[in-house]
Amino acid sequence: MKVQDITVLSLLGLLIWVVGTVYYGYRGPAILETTSTRYWTAFALSPVFSAALCVAILWWRHIPAAQWTTAMLLLAIPGMIGEAVVLTHLPTFMPRLHAGSGGRYGAFLFATYAVVLGLAEVVTLRSAR
Repeated sequence: MKVQDITVLSLLGLLIWVVGTVYYGYRGPAILETTSTRYWTAFALSPVFSAALCVAILWWRHIPAAQWTTAMLLLAIPGMIGEAVVLTHLPTFMPRLHAGSGGRYGAFLFATYAVVLGLAEVVTLRSAR
């Protein structure tokens, strides 16, 4: 992977994290502190939307399938680090959320990162055949 790709993917990962964190900071109560149906629908759609966005970025950057795991990690790591800070200081970064919603938000994050990184791993392993 080119140095330019590493830089672009890392910066895009940071941008995606910032946008997602701001979005959930404002819309979080309507998503996380609502009916079960709304929560579970959003819980299912969030990883799918995130995976589609990340796949589109990798296609846009023409990242070979054999490097998808590395590329997805470059997209994910800025958010994973940032979310560790947000979750440990939830009232500061997301004051509109109740403290009890931190677990629900964390579950969203875990599911999203698991789907995105799992998809990348499958694509990378299949390319090695």
